[in-house]
Amino acid sequence: MSLSSGNVVVSRRTFIRKTAQSSAGLYLAVMFPACADVDTVTSDKTTISSALSSSFEANAFVRVGTDSIVTVMVPKLEMGQGTYTGLATLVAEELGADWRQVVVSSAPVDPRRYGPQATGGSNSISSTYTPLREAGASARQMLIAAAAQLWQVNVDTLTVKQGVILHKSSRRQATFGQLAPLAAQQPLPASVALKDPEKFTLIGKILPRKDSGKTDGSAIFTQDMQLPGMLTAVVAHPPLFGATLVKVDIDAVKVVPGVVEVVMIDNAVAVLAQTFWQARKGRDQLKIQWDETGAFKQSSEALLDQYHKLAETPGAIAQQQGDVESAFMAAHTIVEASYEFPFLAHAAMEPLNCVVQIRGHLVDIWNGCQLQSTDQKAVAALLGIPPEQVNIHTLFAGGSFGRRANPHSDYVLEAARIAKAYGKPVPIKLVWTREDDTRAGYYRPMMVHRLKAGLDQQGNLLAWQHRIVGQSISQDAEYDFLIKNGVDVLSVEGAVNMPYQIPSVSVELHTVELPVPVLWWRSVASTHTAFATEVFLDECAAKSQQDPLAFRFKHLKEHPKHQQTLQLASKKASWDAPLPSDRARGVALHKSFNTTVAQVAEVSILDSGQYRVEKVTCAVDCGLAINPDVISAQMEGGIGFGLSPTLMSEITFRDGKVEQSSFHDYQVIRMAQMPEVTVYIVPSTESPTGVGEPGTPVIAPAVANALYAITSLPQRRLPLRLPESG
Repeated sequence: MSLSSGNVVVSRRTFIRKTAQSSAGLYLAVMFPACADVDTVTSDKTTISSALSSSFEANAFVRVGTDSIVTVMVPKLEMGQGTYTGLATLVAEELGADWRQVVVSSAPVDPRRYGPQATGGSNSISSTYTPLREAGASARQMLIAAAAQLWQVNVDTLTVKQGVILHKSSRRQATFGQLAPLAAQQPLPASVALKDPEKFTLIGKILPRKDSGKTDGSAIFTQDMQLPGMLTAVVAHPPLFGATLVKVDIDAVKVVPGVVEVVMIDNAVAVLAQTFWQARKGRDQLKIQWDETGAFKQSSEALLDQYHKLAETPGAIAQQQGDVESAFMAAHTIVEASYEFPFLAHAAMEPLNCVVQIRGHLVDIWNGCQLQSTDQKAVAALLGIPPEQVNIHTLFAGGSFGRRANPHSDYVLEAARIAKAYGKPVPIKLVWTREDDTRAGYYRPMMVHRLKAGLDQQGNLLAWQHRIVGQSISQDAEYDFLIKNGVDVLSVEGAVNMPYQIPSVSVELHTVELPVPVLWWRSVASTHTAFATEVFLDECAAKSQQDPLAFRFKHLKEHPKHQQTLQLASKKASWDAPLPSDRARGVALHKSFNTTVAQVAEVSILDSGQYRVEKVTCAVDCGLAINPDVISAQMEGGIGFGLSPTLMSEITFRDGKVEQSSFHDYQVIRMAQMPEVTVYIVPSTESPTGVGEPGTPVIAPAVANALYAITSLPQRRLPLRLPESG
């Protein structure tokens, strides 16, 4: 459906089918206080209450109160990415609501109304764009129908503006709240007409966000939860992946003030206390014997050696186009390079935590939950109860970047196991320390890429061979559909869909089996495929003595949208403008989650011999911009997130032990290290695409290419480090 096609009318059958398929139902729920005065008098002295026999209440996407407050029920997690604001905008636009009267509430986990509930893949807006607009439009038509019935006028004579229904000729008007009870009695519209984009008043505008309270402390995160009788649990996990619990001595723990209980949960030990610090002190007193016989005991250097050896051999075919070997034989120039990527932790500001209360066969969970449906089913299976008896209260999350979207529901199940083992109906708050979070695994996998390219005498790419080595993150049964012919698509995305015009291409994968748990990390495989492909492109351009920007344009003739995004970024960054000898620009381009991002990084070499990222110019094509400010914020945040592994972040192993523990040795970028970032949005009338992740994978190759331009030294490993001077 093109936004430029004017009003779109959807049949009732199509409308119902589409909303069901996209996890979106259509309900108009009316809420009003028990003593609400619904006898508000309209201009013709007719009272709304005279037409009202009973109230109507349902649980869905749109609720209208008699106070005219419009509540948008959002079945997604708000973790800073602006989901509450974006989804509410879609509803409010079609409803004709006053933005000041729109509030957002987290929807309960209810598959009958919302389908499978999860937040990920940067698809919160793209997957609900039409359904939520339709939900708002249907609610608007029901309100208009109520006004038409009340005033005995034709619906075509009524308009909606900022939460008010207007009848121009008679100058009558009524608020949403006044009409809500009567609107609830109207039949579901046979069809809904969506607004012509030219008439949008909210979509495309910068609106105040709906996830407020984060600056004054009033926003509630899991860590803020305080419930009567609540105990805090801290857990001792195995020191090595694969180590098993043999025995534990808890005598010294019993004398720690505030400690209430010590419980065994599978392969770990939990200490319960009145406060977090008491629980942590109790855990420090545990004397545990672990069996490390079958544990993982390798080091990062040895793993990298193994990966590089694998990369020298053919792997499972992920993409095969043309005859690569023949193209290499015909090539004038051959370029080869290998790239290394370490394990990465998610390192969200709010470490993992979860509150669970078990009362008989009913369970309440308070959590910044990213996979609500998955976690609900997992806890229900653990306790042997139906999923609908597990009530998840989705709170704000202080970041996640994929870590809270664990198909194994690891920390949520851990909290439930502790509550079950304790056996009393009190709330249990599980808190992982920063050290627990950093060392628990579920990392972005370590990867090695080996690339080989062949160019003709004019510097055109003829052949491209790309071998990738690393662990699969799709081994869970629920996601095994992502593995096809031995290839995990989440290991090769970004490599198999390059936009560059190359006659012969081969992409191969070696999947490595390790006991180190791995998981998706913001922008998934694109975090390494974008770097390998874009840095290697610069090396190919340099080998053929071509400008890296011109080299890209030459190979993008079949992708005008990529050209447009790259053109915008390079123009705004003044690509051809001269720079001092200690500065250079680097460019990178990548498409992920259906969004194309180009970035130009300006980097300087300091007197110390180190480097600094000074400026980043970012262009993004994400379809129709729902809220330009949120898009800019996500690009800026994604760039900052991507700069951490560019500059310093990595997880390393020594004899099986994770060497990092907290922010002092697993460093992330500080505010003082952030460059100046400018974001430009490519104008578009196409349906919106994702913005939460696509900004992240582009920054590292842009910085690496800038360093290459200054030093003439290829950058083939993250984090990027210059050779020691002297």
